[in-house]
Amino acid sequence: MNQSKAPVLEALAAYHESGQTPFTPPGHKQGRGTDPRVRAVLGDAVFRSDVLATSGLDDRTSSQAVVEAAQALMAEAVGADHAFFSTCGSSLSVKSAMLSVAGPHDKLLVGRDAHKSVVSGLILSGIQPVWVDPQWDDERHLAHPPTAEAFEAAFAEHPDARGALVTTPTPYGTCTDLAALADVCHRRGRPLIVDEAWGAHLPFHPDLPAWAMDAGADVCVTSVHKMGSGLEQGSVFHLQGDLVAPEVLKSREDLLGTTSPSVLVYAALDGWRRQMVEHGRVLYDDALALAARTRERISRIDGMRVHGRDDFCGPGRAADMDPLQIIIDISAWEVTGYRAADWLRRQHRVNLHVADHRRVSAQLTHADDEGTADVLLAALTDLAAHAPELRTGRPVQVPPPSRIRLEQAALPRDAYFGPTEQVPWDKAHGRIAAEMLTPYPPGIPAALPGERLTRDVLRYLRSGVEAGMFVPDAVDPRLTSVRVVREE
Repeated sequence: MNQSKAPVLEALAAYHESGQTPFTPPGHKQGRGTDPRVRAVLGDAVFRSDVLATSGLDDRTSSQAVVEAAQALMAEAVGADHAFFSTCGSSLSVKSAMLSVAGPHDKLLVGRDAHKSVVSGLILSGIQPVWVDPQWDDERHLAHPPTAEAFEAAFAEHPDARGALVTTPTPYGTCTDLAALADVCHRRGRPLIVDEAWGAHLPFHPDLPAWAMDAGADVCVTSVHKMGSGLEQGSVFHLQGDLVAPEVLKSREDLLGTTSPSVLVYAALDGWRRQMVEHGRVLYDDALALAARTRERISRIDGMRVHGRDDFCGPGRAADMDPLQIIIDISAWEVTGYRAADWLRRQHRVNLHVADHRRVSAQLTHADDEGTADVLLAALTDLAAHAPELRTGRPVQVPPPSRIRLEQAALPRDAYFGPTEQVPWDKAHGRIAAEMLTPYPPGIPAALPGERLTRDVLRYLRSGVEAGMFVPDAVDPRLTSVRVVREE
C-alpha cells in the first residue's frame, strides 16, 4: 500500500475545497456559531475540521471507505492483519477486546496490575477474573508485569479460562516477555490480549521493547495519544491470527463505541501513522539519544536515582524497559512523589507523569528536544534544593507483597451493582469493596469491587491520601469512608 497516503486528512481537505454547506451536526456549523471567546482559545481550525464522519467526511453510505482505508494503512504499517480506530481512548478499546474473548461468567486470566479500564470491563461484562500476580520488587515497592510462567500456572489451575490479558509496558515502562506469554496462550488455543497503551511507538524503532504484534499477541490495544502524535482519546486496537474473529471484535467496538466519532481524532491517527512510517526511525534515534543524555544528567542531581535496566530488568524483574519513561526515585530525601510533583507544577509550571509514594517520572517522546530537557533539568535541580521543605514526616505505609493482594470474594459486577453502604474506613476491614480505589496516576486499582478489604491496604490508602495521593474514583475521595457490599 502507498504509506504516503493519508485518507482521512485527504478527505478532510477535499471537504474544505468543495465548499460544502452542512445542515447536519455539529451544530456550531464549522465554527460559525461558536462563541468568539471560545474560538480565541481553541482556534478556528478546530471547529472548521470538526465535521461528521458520514454525510461529511464521507457520504451517507461511506462509499469512499475513508476510515477503512486509513485503518488498512495502519495495519500494514505495524504488521497487523487488522486495525480499528477508536475515538474513545484505549479504555474503550480494551473493553472491546475483552468482550471479544470472553462473556458473562467466563474466566479470563488478567494481570492484577491492570488499569482501571480493565476493571470497568469486568464490571460491565460479568467476566470472572482470574488474577495473575505481577512481579513485586520488595526493595523498591514497585510492580513489574506478570511473567509467562505465572500465566502458565494460572492456566494449569484454570484450564477453562478463555484467554489472557496483560499490561505491558506498565506506566513505569517495564515489560514482560510477550513472545513467551503468547506461546503459553497459543499452546492452549487461547488468545492473548495486550494492553499496550503506553507502547504505540514500539513498532517504529528496533531499540525499543518488542511490539506486541511482532511478539505474537492476538489483540493489542495502543493509546496513540500517550506516546504518539494522536489527540487525546485517540486509540488503535490491532488484530492478527484466527483466534479472535475480526467481525466479532468490530461488533464489540460498535456495541461500546460512540456513534459520533471525532474526525479530528481520526485525522490525527492517520497523520501520525504516515509520520512514523516516513520519519519514525530518525525521530526515535533522536528521542532515544536525548533520553540517554537526560537520564545521565538527572542522575548527577544529589538524592535522585534514575532507574535503568540494572534496577528494573533481570531474573525476578521485568524482561525489558522503555528508556523514554524516566523513573526517578527520590526516597533519599524522605519526600513523596506527590509533594514533589505538586511543587514542580506550582513553582516551575512543569507537569510530570507518574507520582507515587517515593518516585516521580518524566515521559519523553519524539516531540521533546534539548530545550524541553533543559526545562526539566532546571526544575529538578531546584527541587533538590528545596527538598527539606517538602518533608511531611508522614510516610505512606506500603504493605509487603504478601499483604497487598486481596481475596476476590465476589464477581466485580455483582459487588458493584449489588446493595451497598458507606462505612468509616477503619471499620471496613473484612468487608467486600463495592467500588474501585485507584491511586491516579497511574490508574491501577489498589482495591476493586468484589475484593475483601484488609487493614494493610486500607492503611496504605489512608496514609497515601494524607501524603497527597489522589483517589478520584472513590465515592469519598478523602477515604474517610469506603463503599462496601451491604451485609444482611
